[in-house]
Amino acid sequence: MRRRNPFRPSFGTTPPLLVGRDAAIAEYEDALDDGPGSAALASLVTGQRGTGKTVLLNALEDQAKSRGWLVISETADTALIDRLTSAHLPRLLAEHDPQPRRRRLLGASAASITMNTSVDDKYAPTHTLRSQMELLTDLLAPHQTGVLITIDEVHAGDQADLRELFTSYQHWIREDRAVSIVAAGLPQPVEDLLADPVLTFLRRAHRIPLGQVDDGDVAQALQVPIRHGGREIAPEALDVAVKAVRGYPFLIQLVGKLAWDAHRDANTITTADAQSAATKAPRRMGEMVHAPALHRLSPVDRSYLAAIAVDDGPSRTADIAARMNVEVSYTSAYRNRMITAELIHPTSYGYVDFTLPYLREYLREHIITEIYGD
Repeated sequence: MRRRNPFRPSFGTTPPLLVGRDAAIAEYEDALDDGPGSAALASLVTGQRGTGKTVLLNALEDQAKSRGWLVISETADTALIDRLTSAHLPRLLAEHDPQPRRRRLLGASAASITMNTSVDDKYAPTHTLRSQMELLTDLLAPHQTGVLITIDEVHAGDQADLRELFTSYQHWIREDRAVSIVAAGLPQPVEDLLADPVLTFLRRAHRIPLGQVDDGDVAQALQVPIRHGGREIAPEALDVAVKAVRGYPFLIQLVGKLAWDAHRDANTITTADAQSAATKAPRRMGEMVHAPALHRLSPVDRSYLAAIAVDDGPSRTADIAARMNVEVSYTSAYRNRMITAELIHPTSYGYVDFTLPYLREYLREHIITEIYGD
């Protein structure tokens, strides 16, 4: 029987070993223990595709559940509020209220000393989001637990639904209710959400920006699952794999899977297996991460990134402007937008470089030749 590959290079799937997020998880644990009023109970997780936003949400949910908190796991797409008020909250209310139904007197007969009653649902979906949550937190208060709502894909959410959810949360905070909301999304849309004049209080929410994982954690995240899967990885092969990952969480799973699959029946993953994985990973990364990220950008944004990709390392702002045939001041808006989107980062005064691994190579192969030629 063939040994099962332990690595899972698909978005939102919890890896066999989560590394590099201990501080964020520990801070949220403290917030749960401290209860209402703790800043981290309202958290915004930001990061590019593949940095582990959904995985972190899963880990925070596990911490809440371990303390007896109720968890609602949602995605910020159409009809979010409707799902909360017509499905999630009524279900939880019915499960946790010792008297989920009520009787209503319809009539009585003195002769037979009988009464006619009807039974109806105490928690009909006509209740508002605020009122349902207030009822539920009242039920949970004696147990010193609360409700966690996680919202993934904020960048795809309906602004009106998100506004209603977060303004309701502001009222729950004022009433000292044990409610936590942790939302995750791409950097720029989260910034757009924070710019909403109705949601200015959200700017004080706890921020959890997800970036690279250090090489020591990457090595552990590769080696431990391989050993648990009944195989070993040669030290030189591990070095090659770690370098190929470049600190990017999604690449841990992708490189690990490709290295494992190179010769599945062998007891040891060799340097040749790791090198094969390192060669294949950039193209897969381009298909799954870079293409979606670039698709959301304007043509000028892509031209700006292509101008950076000409260089082998950090690019000088003046050189970028010259390649685009514009004034340096013209590029500042695109520079700021790409930094906010976490596609690039400043390396020193007047210089920027790419944040996502292998983005330079992808741009050179797919976009740069269209603009600058071979």
